[in-house]
Amino acid sequence: MPTSTPNPTRYTATAITLHWLLALLILGSLALGAYMTSLPFSPARLKLYNWHKWAGVVILTLSALRLLWRLTHRPPPDVAMPAWQRRVAHGTHRALYLLFFAVPLVGWAYSSAAGFPLVVFGVLPLPDFVPADKALAEAIKPWHGALAYTLAALVALHALAALKHHWIDRDGLLLRMWPVRARAGNPSLQRR
Repeated sequence: MPTSTPNPTRYTATAITLHWLLALLILGSLALGAYMTSLPFSPARLKLYNWHKWAGVVILTLSALRLLWRLTHRPPPDVAMPAWQRRVAHGTHRALYLLFFAVPLVGWAYSSAAGFPLVVFGVLPLPDFVPADKALAEAIKPWHGALAYTLAALVALHALAALKHHWIDRDGLLLRMWPVRARAGNPSLQRR
């Protein structure tokens, strides 16, 4: 578990926890979304759609918390890298944050337009994001999928870049967000 003590070379424990929670929820929601859309209409499919919507609301909430935390807590300094890599990394992070909000909000809009209310965990009804309108729902539906696949591609790019920095550049970048500190007995997690 991450420690709470400040370390200028690592993110805070809160930032690390939010990062990995969001990573797991986003990957799970993407996988669930891809799976559920291939199922025939059934009670099981409806249940998975509800789980997918609930995950979207949790992702939206955690994204807001993560953004608030990021805006109020300075991250550790960047590791040394070429300027073009720094620009790509910063642009990718901005696009990820944008999609953390856009994907669930567009999904909520689609659900509202299709006439399916969003009731979080089956107990907390949320207001419709847009009025029920079948034509609007059909217009929004492909956007949710396209944005979700764009998010998946950026998550993959982000993960590959982190692994490149860890295994090829060996610059300690991945360790700044790794949930546990590197230990002397585990050379794969040590700074090289």
